[in-house]
Amino acid sequence: MKSKAVKKRVAVFDIDGTIFRSSLQRELIMSLVKYGVFPPIVRKELEHDYFAWVNRQGNYEDYIMRVVRSYERRIGAVAVDDVRHVARLVIEQQKSRVYTFTRDLIKNLKKQGYYLLAISGSPIEIVKEFNRFYHFDAVVGMVFEVKAGRYTGQVLEIPIHDKKGVLEQYVTQHKLSLRGSVGVGDTESDVGFLELVTRPVCFNPNSNLYRIARRRGWQVVVERKDVIYRF
Repeated sequence: MKSKAVKKRVAVFDIDGTIFRSSLQRELIMSLVKYGVFPPIVRKELEHDYFAWVNRQGNYEDYIMRVVRSYERRIGAVAVDDVRHVARLVIEQQKSRVYTFTRDLIKNLKKQGYYLLAISGSPIEIVKEFNRFYHFDAVVGMVFEVKAGRYTGQVLEIPIHDKKGVLEQYVTQHKLSLRGSVGVGDTESDVGFLELVTRPVCFNPNSNLYRIARRRGWQVVVERKDVIYRF
């Protein structure tokens, strides 16, 4: 009688602000302006929310949402090759701009044979470039429709709206195990997959996720300068 195959354990990560010490989409849109793919006015459109966040008069989520909306407005008719080229330049320059805690955790989980899944709200083009250096088994990002080598402006997939569903899909398709699973996120948009895993980690959480973590007894980890605090 054949023994039953042991399923691989899964570890799921948010990327922006959790692994990467910024937003991939934010860095992409600024570079698209820098290299002339997007018009200079984009930088001006984002200025108010950026400085409101930096000066602690606004919040990061509002700023990033403005970045997302600006990208969606401008991406129509842009050549796919231009975006891929700029995404490659961004990651070549910023591939090491990551947190120590999550970088080391990824390495350790790889050694233990985990299936690694990363879910990002950033465009899939820059998410894939990022993954050239971190080698997740699968990455998921925002997908825009393409026709004749150019974006139509139509959004096809927004995985951050249902990260729980994305994880469940991969678990089913790849016959993975949630027993002993790990999840790492930083905002309330990650709660869906954090609820499913055995070890939920709230890393540098925003206030909403921090309150949820305290209520549910989830681990909170904060990395500040060269110190990592665990609660």
